[in-house]
Parts: sequence; structure tokens; C-alpha cells
Amino acid sequence: MTTPTPGLRERKKRATREALREAALRLAVERGPDQVRVEDIAEAAGVSPRTYNNYFASREQAIVSAVTADREERIAAAVAARPAGVRLADAVTEAVVEQYTNTGEREQEALLLITTRTALRAAFLDTTAGIEPPLTAAIAERLGDAVAHTARVLAASVAAAVRIALEGWLRPAGNAEAAGGFGAGGLVVPAGSLPDQLRAALAPLAPAFDAAERRTQP
Repeated sequence: MTTPTPGLRERKKRATREALREAALRLAVERGPDQVRVEDIAEAAGVSPRTYNNYFASREQAIVSAVTADREERIAAAVAARPAGVRLADAVTEAVVEQYTNTGEREQEALLLITTRTALRAAFLDTTAGIEPPLTAAIAERLGDAVAHTARVLAASVAAAVRIALEGWLRPAGNAEAAGGFGAGGLVVPAGSLPDQLRAALAPLAPAFDAAERRTQP
């Protein structure tokens, strides 16, 4: 899958988005997420609140974006980069696990905030929907254009599986009833191994990936 070189306008948009992400995370760490306003983030990034609203719908989205930045595209790129001989189900699983567990210091700071705030957890889980569009393109390229519908169904299923895995991983400690909706607030302690939870959630999709590959073989 070839990625076109972005033009000047696109590079400026990416730079603005990155500045907003960085400002949101820095202010959230310094003051606490509840003490950060959209206006504060915009001012720290050197843009207007109106410009901010062109990129993020809330402060939670901006803070979460510091840990999820471009992850969807990286997952798709990792799948596309796998050799053709690698089973598609394995390529997708390894790409997802790699991109969700390979975190640096900045991402760990953001995750610490996310696991202790209900609104941030909800925003974090909502980002999984973004997996579908780029992954659809990567899967369709592997399978052929004739099965684009199949690629979309598979990509949407991956997004749902990742969300389920993250919901289990972020389950509120000591409160099983609150695990489904994350509405109880309080401290959240990640439960178990995230790679294991991701692999377990994605495993039921393997037969569908295998069947799609068999249909496209000469």
C-alpha cells in the first residue's frame, strides 16, 4: 500500500493537530484533566478555540489523542508491510498487538490519566472505531478489489474486537458490575496482560480471515 507524500496544507494540519495533542497532555499532567479547558489547550498550542474545534470535539479527545495518535494508520501500514506469505489473520493480530503495546514515556503518562478518569476512558475506547477505514484498505489490497465489502466487514470486526479487549483490560478494579459501562468512576487498574486480551478477542475472527483468503487464491 503506497502512501502519497502529503502536501504543504496537509503538513500544516498535521503540525497543528500534533501541537494540540502535546498541549492537551502537558496541561492535563500539570493541572489534572478536570482543570483544563479547551480554551487553555488552544492558547497553549497557539491557535484559536474555533481552530481547536476543527480537530477535536472535546478536551478528552485531545488528551487521548496523545496516546492514540495515528495508531489506526500504523496498524494498516503494518498489515500492508507483512510478506504476502504471512497468514492475514496473523498479520492483523500482530499489527494490532504491536501498535497497542509499544508505548513510550509520553504514551504511558497519557494512559495513567486515561485509567483514572471515566470521560477519558470513554474517549479512549471510542478511538477504536477509527481502525476500520485504513484497515479496510489494507485488507482489500491483500484480498483484491473484488472483495472490498468483505474487507470492510473484517476491519469493522477487528475494531469491535479491540474495543472489547480494551474494555476488559480497563475494567474497574473490585467492581464487576461497572465493567460494562465504566460509569462508576474511581480508580481503574488495567486487568491482566493487554497483548493476551487482544489476541483472545481477535482469535474468533481467524476463520473468517482464512475463508476470505481462500476465496481469493488462484
